[in-house]
Amino acid sequence: MASANGDGTIAFGRVQMLLSKRSESIAFFGGKGGVGKTTCSSAYAFALANKGLKTLLVSTDPAHSVGDLLEVKAGPEAVEVADQLWVREIDPEEASYRYLNEVKGNMRGLAAPSLWKEVERQMDFAAASPGADEAALFDDMVSTILTAESEYDRIVFDTAPTGHTLRLLSLPELMSVWVEGMLARRAKTKELHRMWHNVAGVSEVEEPRDQVYELLERRKNRFAAARKRLLDEKATSFYFVLNPERLSILESAKAMALLQKYGVSTGGVIVNRVLPADVDGSFLAKRREQEAQYLQEIAERFSNRQQLHIPMQAEDIRGLAGVAEIGEWMNRNRFGSL
Repeated sequence: MASANGDGTIAFGRVQMLLSKRSESIAFFGGKGGVGKTTCSSAYAFALANKGLKTLLVSTDPAHSVGDLLEVKAGPEAVEVADQLWVREIDPEEASYRYLNEVKGNMRGLAAPSLWKEVERQMDFAAASPGADEAALFDDMVSTILTAESEYDRIVFDTAPTGHTLRLLSLPELMSVWVEGMLARRAKTKELHRMWHNVAGVSEVEEPRDQVYELLERRKNRFAAARKRLLDEKATSFYFVLNPERLSILESAKAMALLQKYGVSTGGVIVNRVLPADVDGSFLAKRREQEAQYLQEIAERFSNRQQLHIPMQAEDIRGLAGVAEIGEWMNRNRFGSL
């Protein structure tokens, strides 16, 4: 993280400003587990709030640490932790429970009373299946994006490790395909009913309101709206946090390639925990020699991305005051949309 001087100020590494100032309203921070993305996303959100922008910091990582880092009580409901800064931690289990109850509420009026117990039992089984929590988490993210944009100026997501995030970002496309298939089947069923009435000689029969079709159509439109925002490079950007280490670099490069495949804009790279120049000792000298090679690789691999280097700190960053110093530095160097 940042390196503290004797006077309490923060010493920072070199900064490469290779992109013009961005103006996105939604920012995702991700990377390999343990690289420091929670600290960086929190600092970024604090910097936005410090500029007078009403900002919501959302954690989607099941192993929540935003509240612990900022030393505040955070949960499923947004809480104001500083002037213009709100924090919310999405609980996958709670989101799954709420999502299931919403589905049950929608289906209760559509299923015959005699079949409802079996329908409810099948939905409970589905809720325990692999991927159910991710679907519920994504649904919560969609709701946050679509509703919070009217209440907040900026939304910053502190995401789970890269693989989880990529699955979440691919869900809009997969779910849209599924919903389209369901809608096509519903339309075909309605057409068969009309044909049956024609064959039977029944005319001018008013077709009942297709509530299932309407429900699926609404969900498809919600996914489409979320996908539109995720793919709009002027509205959404993804920032990678990595360490100058081989596995971190490789995972970030693969993730960027996948994001590019889905059309998601990558705004920049934060190279975290770079060895400070003033540390000494033969062990650290050897580490710095290897690190220099990784820094060169990062510069070359991500040459078309904004890059910031943040040196390792002697002590852990804690509380709002800790992230505020990094946030102020990000603001001074106009990182991202700052």
